[in-house]
Amino acid sequence: MRIIRYTNAQSLPQLAAVNEHEAVYNLEQADFISLVNEARDAGKSILEFVQALVSGKSPVTEKLDQLELLVPIEAPEVWAAGVTYERSREARNYEATGGKMDASTFYDKVYDAVRPEIFFKSTAARTVGPGDYVQLRSDSEWQVPEPELGLVLDSVGTILGYTIGNDMSCRDIEGENPLYLPQAKMWKRSCSIGPAILLKEAVADPYQFQITSTIYRDGEKVVEGTASTGQLKRKLEELVSFLVRDNEVFAGTVLLTGTCIVPPNEFTLANGDRIDIEISGIGTLINPVKSAD
Repeated sequence: MRIIRYTNAQSLPQLAAVNEHEAVYNLEQADFISLVNEARDAGKSILEFVQALVSGKSPVTEKLDQLELLVPIEAPEVWAAGVTYERSREARNYEATGGKMDASTFYDKVYDAVRPEIFFKSTAARTVGPGDYVQLRSDSEWQVPEPELGLVLDSVGTILGYTIGNDMSCRDIEGENPLYLPQAKMWKRSCSIGPAILLKEAVADPYQFQITSTIYRDGEKVVEGTASTGQLKRKLEELVSFLVRDNEVFAGTVLLTGTCIVPPNEFTLANGDRIDIEISGIGTLINPVKSAD
């Protein structure tokens, strides 16, 4: 079962559930966290609660692909983990050494350390949803998307569900100096999430998600990569445990878990490109790319 938000006929955000047959059922709750709280008050899992809500109910007449989807949750904060896949470590080393393919850097220490890299990525105001555009940074010449599995959390770090995230990144800025990481990662419209939240109880094994990232330019496919969450160096709960440690986490926070798909080193995003990120069972997050204002 997936949870979405879309713009209804009254031009208002509408929470809805999507079953395995792609049927869409409107829900009365204002947002995902309200749904979670009501399920807990009823003593049910979120999945059981939603199944009871839609039982005997008629789906909306529109098909899922006909709806104007919004971010499935207006995450108060988005955090991200870095260097959690071998491919990410290789890419970070390449950036930090000016293009030396086999050079070793402090990113190797991060990859092998007990403590993972976790950084602040975005706020609700900086985060866009399905179909909306992500923006390029004006002072970077080497920018790429980073397709990632996102964890939707409650205030104590319980994983409620899974979504897709695009952690837009400036490889040249990060490679120049690791202290520039906030500028390499965080600017307006530099993060997208969606198109749905797949409830945790509906997932047998979160390390079996298949991820595909495709970039189109002038209607032509120019980059495509695939990966599996089974390639993660760290467990999801391990990443969450470091995020919540001595930290205040707000209900609805999203933690992106790192990328294993990196475009070729000679590639950079351009105005007019389109980024498609698909994760099995969740859907496809599609965002056009625009230059900085």
